[in-house]
Amino acid sequence: MIEIRNLHFSYRNFHALKGVSLRAEPGVYGLLGPNGAGKSTLMKSVVGMLPLQKGEILINGKSLTRMDRSEKRLLGYLPQHFDVMDFVTVERNLIYAAWAHGIDRNEAGKAISEILEITHLGGKANVLARSLSGGMRQRLGIACALVHRPRVALLDEPTVGLDPLQRAGIRNLLLELSRESVILISTHLVEDLAAVASRVLVMNSGLIAFDGTVDDLNALGERNPSPGLNILECGYQAALARIPNRQ
Repeated sequence: MIEIRNLHFSYRNFHALKGVSLRAEPGVYGLLGPNGAGKSTLMKSVVGMLPLQKGEILINGKSLTRMDRSEKRLLGYLPQHFDVMDFVTVERNLIYAAWAHGIDRNEAGKAISEILEITHLGGKANVLARSLSGGMRQRLGIACALVHRPRVALLDEPTVGLDPLQRAGIRNLLLELSRESVILISTHLVEDLAAVASRVLVMNSGLIAFDGTVDDLNALGERNPSPGLNILECGYQAALARIPNRQ
């Protein structure tokens, strides 16, 4: 379980988070919002990449600031812009990711084989990462973030560059992981959330403007129709309007 209490964060004069609170148990949580809404800042705060300026983050009841390195291995993170080691193979990238996340050497082989199969990279295990297509590179990033089956996984735009079938495969992986883990996905693809999310969060101007199920977002869209948008997109637009975009 993860609990966020009154989280604030500022970059100089820009107030990126303005008192975000959230409680999440195992399941898939979709995070929507325009650029600059605070989504990436929230994710970086949860994985400890940004200092806690004000507020508190608890993982399984323990403060993030008091967790040691081994406990932080419960976390998995895929940033929107990530790097892989281009000069080695796909498999070597995963061996390094498994080691970095504390997987025992005797268990690493099985974990790597499983994630290669799930992300449909098994046939590319011995291929240099620099030769991968954009979609395959994205899948490798996802594989590196999830090889250790984290209890809290934060994925920033994980399906960018993937075709519909590849996106469906990743959604199936996330559903499997969500039985025991909190999965938080930041995306602009509303339809991806409709397929997997147990809960949807809409952020705007550093605040949570909406927190509910996909059905709740659908209902909001039905009450606020807009030409050219589907029902979920109408709900998203109406949720954003609750907190106008302002700096």
